[in-house]
Amino acid sequence: MTEYDKLVRDRIPEIVRENGETPVTHVAEGAEYRERLREKLCEEAAEFRESGDPEELADVVAVVAAIRDAEGLDRSAVEALREEKTDERGGFEEGIVLERVE
Repeated sequence: MTEYDKLVRDRIPEIVRENGETPVTHVAEGAEYRERLREKLCEEAAEFRESGDPEELADVVAVVAAIRDAEGLDRSAVEALREEKTDERGGFEEGIVLERVE
């Protein structure tokens, strides 16, 4: 038996059953679902940080989309916020590292 206690993709229980094992699951809703999505975002971001694998980045994007939907945020509204922040503070294209402020 392996313990996971984490949000997984919708087909994972089916895949586990196909492998001859029995998944024990519950459906997260409301605040629990939103919290587990935030945890999943950190998990997927850490995996991308470690591997640099584009598949892991795709997972990050998928979780961000799920968070946006769970929070009832419109895609274009989030994009507008991103653009507004870029206009005010810049983007990340130049690779500037702030070492300290004296």
